[in-house]
Amino acid sequence: QVQLVESGGGLVQPGGSLTLSCAASGTRFRLTAMSWHRQAPGKERELVAGAIDGGIIRYAESVEGRFTIYRDNAKNAVYLQRSNLKVEDTAVYYCSGLVGSNDFWGQGIRITVST
Repeated sequence: QVQLVESGGGLVQPGGSLTLSCAASGTRFRLTAMSWHRQAPGKERELVAGAIDGGIIRYAESVEGRFTIYRDNAKNAVYLQRSNLKVEDTAVYYCSGLVGSNDFWGQGIRITVST
């Protein structure tokens, strides 16, 4: 069973930076796509950034220019480098990965942007 584990969450001040990490285990296959989603209090889960084989990258408009997604395919890992964080970036962030036609999700990690 594929497992995704996120790390790097916590409390950060507005304007600060924080990098999230996600590592996949339990598969000998390379994940063909990995992405980050988030769910803010009282809101639906949304796609933040995605990285698909072939170099295809997608960002939500709200994070364009502030967040960077990158992968380490050798480790089946994905990272989300975030800068100039805003209070509205506060959410639980989830990592997801695609193996074949199966989509797997991490448990989520909480990020709070506050003074």
